[in-house]
Amino acid sequence: MRALTGTGWDELLAQELAERDAAGLTRSLRPLERHGAWVEREDGRRLLNLSSNDYLGLASHPAVREAAARAAGRGAGATASRLIVGTDAATSALEERLADFQGTEAALVFGSGFLANVGVVSALVGSDDAVFSDRLNHASIIDGCRLSRAAIHRYDHVDVDQLETLLQRDRSRRKLIVTESVFSMDGDVAPLAELVELKERYGAALLVDEAHADGVFGPHGEGMAHELGLADRIDLHLGTFGKAFGVYGAYVAGGAVWVRYLLNAARSFVFTTALPPAVIGAVDAALDLVREADDARVELRAKASAFRDGLRTLGLDTQRSLTQIVPAVVGGNEAALDLARALEEQGVLAVAIRPPTVPQGRARLRFSITAAHERADLEDGLNAVAQAVASAP
Repeated sequence: MRALTGTGWDELLAQELAERDAAGLTRSLRPLERHGAWVEREDGRRLLNLSSNDYLGLASHPAVREAAARAAGRGAGATASRLIVGTDAATSALEERLADFQGTEAALVFGSGFLANVGVVSALVGSDDAVFSDRLNHASIIDGCRLSRAAIHRYDHVDVDQLETLLQRDRSRRKLIVTESVFSMDGDVAPLAELVELKERYGAALLVDEAHADGVFGPHGEGMAHELGLADRIDLHLGTFGKAFGVYGAYVAGGAVWVRYLLNAARSFVFTTALPPAVIGAVDAALDLVREADDARVELRAKASAFRDGLRTLGLDTQRSLTQIVPAVVGGNEAALDLARALEEQGVLAVAIRPPTVPQGRARLRFSITAAHERADLEDGLNAVAQAVASAP
């Protein structure tokens, strides 16, 4: 394909890519085939997959796949946005089931977790308001805050004392606190009890992103807020279908007025095509499996704890992880890339996570433990990590 000339764009972009490469920040796409807890590269190499968010192993579950195939019989696509002709009976029924799942009055399905966070935050607050966001929140929350035009107050990670100081000083019309419940790169848990107390004390609203807690925590997989008995004191719950549900998409659940407002005001909901019937069918089937996965949740936590203990025994920094997400912070970008390459040579896929996904100087391998992993697989993974660490310069 002929490159555009005369604008200088090629040279500028090539220079920026070279700078990224020199800093160890270049990304690339590497095709693979997924087979449960394993992946296969194009050259036929089989790798233990320790980087997937398929926490309950539902992406390949026969019931989920069969439900998707049946639903595809209704059409390949939804053909329009939800407010035009993109809402069918199956989507409305799923939203009712999700509201029941979360114990709320209503729920609204979004195209993805990124779209949900960007749309919800930017719809709830504006130029006269303030949003308070944990410094390690996901990029979609950060972008939602920026798009809202509200005053943005980023408090240090899980620092409720600093948050309270910011809330005390703020005189905005409306205040919104936003946090992940389980943080995607550190695997630690937000202080939800303290956040609830602060939001009630200062008249704020609280949005909790349960992307990495949905399916894994809660009496029936509802998330961390339910796990801690705080769900009825949180204004909006946000969950995704692309992790423990094993599918794609997202939802928000809360009071009927809140959801009706978002239906009208969240631009990432209003101006995008609805999810295809196959996705809706698959999510509906996955919801049943999530609710019934009590044994899998118990086993997942036990396996994650054992793996985390194993990394700590090797002297690796796993931060304050308490969940199925287990980081191994190594610091430099090249150090993280070298460790990831060494592990792949030994048959383990653990992707190096670098800035801007994590702060400068905090590059890491992010291990994700899933229900599909056998304990013997995880022991082999730990042995591979031990060898890679021992051979590191």
